[in-house]
Amino acid sequence: MNWLRRPNNEPLWKEEFSIHAADERYVTRRQLTKFLVLTSFGMFVGNVWILIKSIFYKAPSYPQQPVARVGEIPVGGVKLFAYPTQEDHCIMVRTGENEYVSYSQKCTHLSCAVYYSQASNQLECPCHQGFFSIKDGAVLQGPPSRPLPRIVLETRGEQVIAVDVKV
Repeated sequence: MNWLRRPNNEPLWKEEFSIHAADERYVTRRQLTKFLVLTSFGMFVGNVWILIKSIFYKAPSYPQQPVARVGEIPVGGVKLFAYPTQEDHCIMVRTGENEYVSYSQKCTHLSCAVYYSQASNQLECPCHQGFFSIKDGAVLQGPPSRPLPRIVLETRGEQVIAVDVKV
């Protein structure tokens, strides 16, 4: 096995591999520069992608859908409906003589259905004890971190119409 050794008794494979164990832990300036250039290029491409998406972004348009007749539900009463699609369940509460509020019925925590509690005048999620304000859908208590999406209502003649969703 002498043919596998160099004259200084060093194995032949050490000469063919240019990696030296003592130098492995150091990063060369060339490697650092290459890493920084590639990382900067990746961030630049990501920002250009975000810019292009924001230029071509179109805000969703929602249909106008009659929800109820004026006076159909009593003050403090509730009506459930679907808006903007049949899969999006919503809850409308009549809070005053001429005041209606409406929110998505899907809790922002884990998508459980929220219900109106007339006794506490708030929307409640029974799954994890989340509570939302009836005035603006803000989180009052519990694990939800975001307010409920609000359904914008308009009164036109004798109809209460859903016209938009505000997140």
